[in-house]
Amino acid sequence: MKMTDLEPKILFKYFDEITKVPRPSKKEEKILQYLKDFAEKHQLEYKQDKAGNIVIKKEATKGYEHLQPICLQAHVDMVCEKNSDKQHDFDNDPITPIVDGEWLRADGTTLGADDGIGVASILAIMADDTIEHGPLEGLFTVDEETGLTGAMEIEPGMFDSKILINLDSEDEGEMFIGCAGGMGTMGYYDYKKEAAPADLCFMDVKVSGLSGGHSGGDIHRALGNANKILIRTLHEIQKETPLRIAVIEGGNLHNAIPREAHAIVGVPTAMREKTVAAVNMVMSEVSHELRLRDPNVKVEIISAETPASVIDKETSDKLISALYVMPHGVLGMSDQIEGLVESSTNLASIKMKEEGVISVETSQRSSSETQKAQIGELVKEIFLITGARIEVRDGYPGWAPNNESPILKIVVEAYEHIFGRKPAVKAIHAGLECGLFLEKYPYLDMVSFGPTLRDVHSPDERLEIKTADMYWRHLLEVLKRIPANN
Repeated sequence: MKMTDLEPKILFKYFDEITKVPRPSKKEEKILQYLKDFAEKHQLEYKQDKAGNIVIKKEATKGYEHLQPICLQAHVDMVCEKNSDKQHDFDNDPITPIVDGEWLRADGTTLGADDGIGVASILAIMADDTIEHGPLEGLFTVDEETGLTGAMEIEPGMFDSKILINLDSEDEGEMFIGCAGGMGTMGYYDYKKEAAPADLCFMDVKVSGLSGGHSGGDIHRALGNANKILIRTLHEIQKETPLRIAVIEGGNLHNAIPREAHAIVGVPTAMREKTVAAVNMVMSEVSHELRLRDPNVKVEIISAETPASVIDKETSDKLISALYVMPHGVLGMSDQIEGLVESSTNLASIKMKEEGVISVETSQRSSSETQKAQIGELVKEIFLITGARIEVRDGYPGWAPNNESPILKIVVEAYEHIFGRKPAVKAIHAGLECGLFLEKYPYLDMVSFGPTLRDVHSPDERLEIKTADMYWRHLLEVLKRIPANN
């Protein structure tokens, strides 16, 4: 079965088109041109701000002109992750969707339903003149995944609606009215290259098989972090023998829990067997610890060619020490909303990006601004006492829940009308753009919902097909229930 055979057909028609348009974060030119072409084809007014955000407007369906205008919002960029054995150029190649039973996934890459399904929803509504709605604005933001740049830099006056529905949530039947704020803390270790000692044997320590996932939405699942497991392994090896690091890499994106990591290390030849034993011990421990959460974890060690150079020992020792004690995961739960993570941090990536520099990226999230700042300070201190240079990236605010929201009441009543049960009303630990919209549009009344997605930000990302139809029916019912202008 093809994706275009799925129901609702018009929704999957546009999602299918979007999967063919490359749209990595910060490289959204092709999808933005697609949106402009769509607006011109359907004779719809559109405008674009300096950040790249686009707003497309559509007049009300006949008989619904009296309703208040509403803004439907989604981000156009996607997280670009692939399996290590998958050849894929995200700048040029289309995503290959696969209908897999009750789920829609991609062939070895992220699917881009986060937030392509939201973009497709807006386009489908605007393309179908039989759908009933009042005055409609579609807001398409850029660079949500790597910095929320579009929402941060959106210009005042881009849209007129006082009601906004964010279409970037991932659990059908759950309506979100709040989210965590976030920030990023980077550490940079300057190292010296030294000739690889001739009396060492070199091996590649690899961590793989982990699920990965969203560093906000999945952090409560206590999934394995490849960087933490790699550093734990190197720490165990150091208990047995001195080691030298030639290469160390792990993770990719600040908002993804890292799935893979590896290090090429050298140890005295006489200590080879003890080194292998230390790695096998870690494999045994983590496979037991993660047997229910991440059962496919693998820690292995294989022979490697002798490299030309290694990192100076002082820097590699400091790096291992820093990342061994670096926190990762949930650091506190909300005392206001049961089951909601309040604060967390993610050891996201270790990269040898520049000559003589190792960069370590972490990200912090919290629904408490003070706790977010405190966790950032903790991470900074670990970097500083181990000799790293620091960069703190601009954070973004959280979105405080409003249980008295008028649009929330409409969304809940519409859901109950269709499905005969009340939806859950929640806040989310992941970041949404809503908090940033409030800074320039403080009068906005907002809610967020979407179909069920799983393992976003990883090649296992998938969309539960039946929930797309449920979400679609709910969204169309909401549009008919928007109150009249006063």
